Amino acid sequence: MANMSLKKVAIPEQDPNARNKNFAEVSIGYTPEMAMEEATRCLQCKHKPCIAGCPVNVRIPEFIGKVAVGEFEAAYDIITSTNAMPAICGRVCPQETQCEELCVRAIKGESVGIGRLERFVADWYMANRQQKAEVAPAKHRKVAIVGSGPAGLTCASDLAKLGYDVTIFEAFHVPGGVLMYGIPEFRLPKALVQSEIDNLRKLGVKIETNMVIGKILTLDELYDEGYEAIFIGTGAGLPSFMKIPGENFNGVYSANEFLTRINLMKAYKFPDWDTPIHVGKRCAVIGGGNVAMDAARSAKRLGAEDVYIVYRRSEHELPARLEEVHHAKEEGIILKLLTNPVEILGDEKGWVTGMACVEMELGEPDSSGRRRPVEKQDSRFELPMDTVIVAIGQTPNPLIKMTTPGLETQKWGGIVVDDHTMATSKAGVYAGGDAVTGAATVILAMGAGKSAATAIDEYLTTGKAPDPESGAVILGSQKVEY
Repeated sequence: MANMSLKKVAIPEQDPNARNKNFAEVSIGYTPEMAMEEATRCLQCKHKPCIAGCPVNVRIPEFIGKVAVGEFEAAYDIITSTNAMPAICGRVCPQETQCEELCVRAIKGESVGIGRLERFVADWYMANRQQKAEVAPAKHRKVAIVGSGPAGLTCASDLAKLGYDVTIFEAFHVPGGVLMYGIPEFRLPKALVQSEIDNLRKLGVKIETNMVIGKILTLDELYDEGYEAIFIGTGAGLPSFMKIPGENFNGVYSANEFLTRINLMKAYKFPDWDTPIHVGKRCAVIGGGNVAMDAARSAKRLGAEDVYIVYRRSEHELPARLEEVHHAKEEGIILKLLTNPVEILGDEKGWVTGMACVEMELGEPDSSGRRRPVEKQDSRFELPMDTVIVAIGQTPNPLIKMTTPGLETQKWGGIVVDDHTMATSKAGVYAGGDAVTGAATVILAMGAGKSAATAIDEYLTTGKAPDPESGAVILGSQKVEY
């Protein structure tokens, strides 16, 4: 019988005043009993609206039905039939705007905790079972994957299972892309990402690090080395800045640099690790997306006493996940809303001392659907600061575009692809994830990687590029979080 409670089973979490001083994971996760109780809230709807909200079409009611009766391994098998990284997706997917938004239980009360259950199933499987590595007979056909973020990892996994000889080329010294350098340990433990990478290697995928494609090798040179198809999943790692005075002062970071130093280079373990990072007592993060929240919460954990999210709209327009905003506020992050920086102030030695801002008010909606911020007259004021972190969005690195004749891109840098096959304008080259859409979500990148793997398999099997159904192309949203 269904559990008709209007609220999700609460998930255990660290106390806010303890967790804002450490990098351990915030949410502790469900026990088996909690997971089974939450799973009984699912009504097993005939039309299964939640599946339509999932970019990789996880068979949600089926896996939840197995959780409800304690068949956790069967639930894992159902999830991984379409999603290769459930432990990651269960933690970082914006379920509240995808599968859970369409849950019938959300009409009255809270949706079923689909993300929490996915995370539980994945964690239970890793703790109690050995990963299965089922691979089709080898095809002896080589495919190159450029970038080892969620799009590249997903594409590589699907192709390896089909029997292709897959090599991933990663620019950094550690594979994992944004999963390793961009998302803090307290939201996504790096051991989980490493586990997924280890599973790929078990499938036969080779990973070459410190390989900057477009610099060390071009796409055309990859073809010369025997690769018959290429997938570009290089993400959006080029930070945007506000172009205001003072952005060159010491103590000003892009969010990319700040989070990379913390996550990938272990600055939070200094001096045990040799990567220092300066935060000071007062830190401002400019922006309102998930990256801004990650940067602010990281700065708090590194010892900053006062950490501000400076955002030019109201809290209602914040693009960050509600859960991340809730956690940030619990941890003592100060939301400085309807505020826009106009200058970063510094001393004669070139170090940040403060930030000049103006007050804003909201006007008519802009093209994003959010109300446009308008500056109030004579509202300038100053905030003393030691560091400023700019988190207003990222765009794709132009290196591959600059070194690949015939690869069509948009003015802002996103690669143009067919919206069904992820095929680019260059034969045999496919692309997906943030390199196409601009900064978006992990699960959308994974969905693009899956689509590309299917199209690459068809291309290499038939010798012909798949015909697009509509001729439409993904224009890319170039999502900016500010």
